[in-house]
Amino acid sequence: MRNRLLGILLSLMACVLAALGVPLAVFIAAAEQSVVVVDRLDDAARFAQDLPTQGYLGMDTAMKGDPTPDPGDPGRRNALAVEAGRYHNLYGIRIGIFRRSGVAAASAPDGWRVPGTVAGRQAFQEALDGRRSHNPPQVWPWTPDRTLTVATPVVRDGDVVAVVLTDSPTGSLRARILHRWLVLGAGEALAMIVAVLLAVRLTRWVLRPVRTLDRATHDIATGRMNARVAASAGPPELRRLARSFNHMADNVVLALDQQRAFVADASHQLRNPLAALLLRVELLGLELPEGHEEELGQVREEGARLARVLDDLLGLATAEHARPEPEQVDLTGLVLARLDAWRPVAEQRGQRLDWEGSPSAVGLADPIGFGSALDAVLDNALKFTPDAGRIALRIAMGRREVAVTVTDEGPGLTEEELSRVGDRFWRSPRHQNVDGSGLGLSIARTLLLAGGGSLDFAPAEPRGLAVTLTVPKGTG
Repeated sequence: MRNRLLGILLSLMACVLAALGVPLAVFIAAAEQSVVVVDRLDDAARFAQDLPTQGYLGMDTAMKGDPTPDPGDPGRRNALAVEAGRYHNLYGIRIGIFRRSGVAAASAPDGWRVPGTVAGRQAFQEALDGRRSHNPPQVWPWTPDRTLTVATPVVRDGDVVAVVLTDSPTGSLRARILHRWLVLGAGEALAMIVAVLLAVRLTRWVLRPVRTLDRATHDIATGRMNARVAASAGPPELRRLARSFNHMADNVVLALDQQRAFVADASHQLRNPLAALLLRVELLGLELPEGHEEELGQVREEGARLARVLDDLLGLATAEHARPEPEQVDLTGLVLARLDAWRPVAEQRGQRLDWEGSPSAVGLADPIGFGSALDAVLDNALKFTPDAGRIALRIAMGRREVAVTVTDEGPGLTEEELSRVGDRFWRSPRHQNVDGSGLGLSIARTLLLAGGGSLDFAPAEPRGLAVTLTVPKGTG
């Protein structure tokens, strides 16, 4: 979420900087070129003002329609040529004074004519029309072959008699534009860096309560009901959300505690009346005439089943209420101890208990809770494995966890049944004749979750059920 929010903020900032920077870059280029154009127009205007008004270069006779203009004063013409040459040598700018026909009266370098480019012809024609160049094509840093052509008319008595035209190289202009663009780019890069830093701090400030809320929600979802959120950071709306979350968590914990207390109290209080009822049934059985043994046996069996259900309910309530602190446990030793405890039951049924895995597997778990969960899983495996069958235990060490897998050779479960196994009081319709209350695996899962572990179910090959008890890996 942090990366997505940062991406949105930085994208918006980049768009804003681009929307400001691109027009500003165009304006800078246009402003730099405008300065050059004005300077060239001033130079051309000075040359135009230096031209004499009568009989020079045959301009007056040309205006009267004389096809052979007066050659004018050679001295003044030479002086104008010398001035144009000095200007060209000093600035490197080509300059020419052209008659209306386009013939050069003086130019530097010698022999230079009106440029044949579109910009050159346009500038010359604008001057003939009595207008100074005002909008030459824009020069960009990536157009090194472009020159800047500027023309101004020479007006006498309201008529254009000649055109002064300059054609400037644009190397220095492009360099100045590029330099100012680099300065602009550096400024925008600095602004982007500042924006990134501010966006990081802003997203951290905004999302810190969200991350804390997410961790607290995950802790509560995994059974750590004492997780809460500090409502002292972030925007006011998120602080209010944190306070509401804490209030909701308190109410949920209170409701769960009341529910567990009710289950524990009910199962505990029902044990004494049930024991008294079973005792009366036994006394009643002594006084019944012969022939009622079968009915009496069924009553005893149902009473014993109800007693087991009450015991399991009390165990479930105790497991849900427990908040053990996980510790370093040698799971291999714990598993072997529980196997030794269950081996007489297995041998009585002709079943075999085998194990494989690491001789020393250390995990973070509550030893009592893990042992009780393993007992529930082994009891379930022994009940559903046929006589002379095999129950296999395997201890596997992962990078971050330790897994103990119990595999039986029973009938197994379908995919639909696998999605429900472990639910309270759930039993497969195919196994209703097997002794049990439907709470054993639910108690095992609760015990493991309380210690930070998990309980998973999967089909075994070629048949049976594989139950995996997983706890975090220890450091030993």
